[in-house]
Amino acid sequence: MPKRKYMSIPDLAKMLGVSRITVYNRVRRGEIEAEKVGRTYVITDQTVNSLLSEEPTTKEKKQIEAAVKRTVKEYGDVLRKLAAE
Repeated sequence: MPKRKYMSIPDLAKMLGVSRITVYNRVRRGEIEAEKVGRTYVITDQTVNSLLSEEPTTKEKKQIEAAVKRTVKEYGDVLRKLAAE
């Protein structure tokens, strides 16, 4: 039986580029599977791999598209100048 590897919530948050609170909230809502060991939550390597391979949801895609549109609207000229360099 292969040995399982575990990751802490702060480590996962750093890997995903989000805050620890975001990861804690997702664990509490059941969106991320975690085991509680003492006072600490740990996430298995299988769970981490599935999180990293997930496709963004439709809601997340819409949020990303909206953020890109806002950025282009606000910084379009600067982005075009940078692309020309």
